[in-house]
Amino acid sequence: MEIKGSVATGYGKGAYFLGQEFYKSKFNEKCGFTPYPGTLNIVVPEKYLDSIKRIKSNTNNIIKPREGFGGVRYIKATLKDLATQNTVTGAIVFPDKTTHEENYLEFIAKENLRKKFDLKDEDQVIISIDKQ
Repeated sequence: MEIKGSVATGYGKGAYFLGQEFYKSKFNEKCGFTPYPGTLNIVVPEKYLDSIKRIKSNTNNIIKPREGFGGVRYIKATLKDLATQNTVTGAIVFPDKTTHEENYLEFIAKENLRKKFDLKDEDQVIISIDKQ
């Protein structure tokens, strides 16, 4: 499945959570990389929302909550910058506790993707999700 969306500025909360040793070690264990402390926020069109809800509810990939923190569902994925055609492997995360609207996806990778691909708000990307 491919989801096309546009880069958007987030609230900066992902940096705090992904900076926690608990989350860093769990993502490294389960996804094979230690995530950069921050998420790339992607706004997706409404036509994808039903599919995203299905993916989220059907994934068994869960990092269980720790005291004071929420659990996180995740699914491995690839992100492609449409301007350069460069790709990176990472994961879409679905935090139990989030302040984003349902049309926002949060993508994590081992690098700062805004810097790596020189992404700005409204730049177009495609997220590819393998059947899990």
